[in-house]
Amino acid sequence: MKISVIGTGYVGLVSGTCFAQMGNSVTCVDIDQNKIDKLSQGIIPIYEPGLETMVLENYAKGTLKFSVDIQYAIASTTISFIAVGTPMGEDGSADLQYVLAVAKSIGQYMQHYMVVVDKSTVPVGTAEKVRAAIQAELDARGSDLTFDVVSNPEFLKEGAAIKDFMHPDRVVIGADSDKAMQIMHDLYEPFMKNHDRFIGMDIKSAEMTKYAANAMLATKISFMNEMANICERVGADINKVRNGIGSDSRIGYSFIYPGCGYGGSCFPKDVQALAKTAKDFGYTPRILDAVEAVNYDQKHVISQKVFNRFGQNLEGKTFAVWGLAFKPETDDMREASSITIINDLIAAGATIVAYDPKARHEAEHFYLKGNSQVNYVDGKYEALKDADGVILVTEWQEFRSPDFEEMKKLLKGAVFFDGRNQFNKERMAEMGFEYFQIGV
Repeated sequence: MKISVIGTGYVGLVSGTCFAQMGNSVTCVDIDQNKIDKLSQGIIPIYEPGLETMVLENYAKGTLKFSVDIQYAIASTTISFIAVGTPMGEDGSADLQYVLAVAKSIGQYMQHYMVVVDKSTVPVGTAEKVRAAIQAELDARGSDLTFDVVSNPEFLKEGAAIKDFMHPDRVVIGADSDKAMQIMHDLYEPFMKNHDRFIGMDIKSAEMTKYAANAMLATKISFMNEMANICERVGADINKVRNGIGSDSRIGYSFIYPGCGYGGSCFPKDVQALAKTAKDFGYTPRILDAVEAVNYDQKHVISQKVFNRFGQNLEGKTFAVWGLAFKPETDDMREASSITIINDLIAAGATIVAYDPKARHEAEHFYLKGNSQVNYVDGKYEALKDADGVILVTEWQEFRSPDFEEMKKLLKGAVFFDGRNQFNKERMAEMGFEYFQIGV
């Protein structure tokens, strides 16, 4: 099939590349000429395991192209995915200006029947707005061309996006036309050879499914963090509680690990956008509001443990920070807990020495840009030299089994703040560490 993907961010680039991998002819479009030039040179703007190899392979074969020419891309393809950003507005709503701008372009340049696919995470009712924007342009052209708008929410986990796309646990399609539904089924059939995971539904339900899925996962995280905070106050151990409840098949072990809060491009934005949608329709989403409030506070928990140990004035103190990305296997720092923790500590006068295997550039040039109290190093042990303590924020694999004796030699004080509960408290004490966890 001939496909255009408008927007070469995380979702657009992964989706376009995986469709090309299955033999489709894909054109990825972006308004950023510099980004398109770099992609054409094999320079990938994001870190995602396996993505670079797949991009280079399909670009070399000619099944994957990059362009700024949206007119050509739309005119020469039959399926067009809208995969542009939907940034969060000040009121928590999703900003649809980029989505609707693409819809307008589709209406201006389409030359035949098309299936227009909302791949961006968008509020319920967005498909109707996209349809209206396209139709308005067709009317202005005096054209009787027809089209269908489809909702196809993505469920990609950063760090495992290629696997998730190539071997999906479900493909959700919302459509109001049998023709469009069949085209989408045909497009995704090669990804479901072993088991049909295609779930067709109406458009609004598909739009709602993405928000409901992310809100549920965020709820599990905030619930577990709230349980951790209660455990800490009553003298229980959240790690043992987690094992106790996770063994119940109705609950399971996924997303019940306590930590210093969730981040990323999805959970924070989607929980707030869904809450805003609920309020717009006259409903107060008390659980969603609580999920977000708990997460906001949780990002300050590690900072508070540092203050409890060292006092409110951290002048002259240096802390090593292990991990900057919001999760392992990505360089994404959007809404990362590391930002909150570092800002809390430098506001109290501390100096930070940070290490992350992939996210240094993002921190240095965007999220912590220009902050003279934050220094960056190229290795986890280098960060420890003469530090008053170490703070583990992102659970990268290389942090799971460090040389604790080497750590004690390098640190000024053997003080370890673990924002992801990676180690056993009793064992850490035996090795001579002051060890601070969440919920213990």
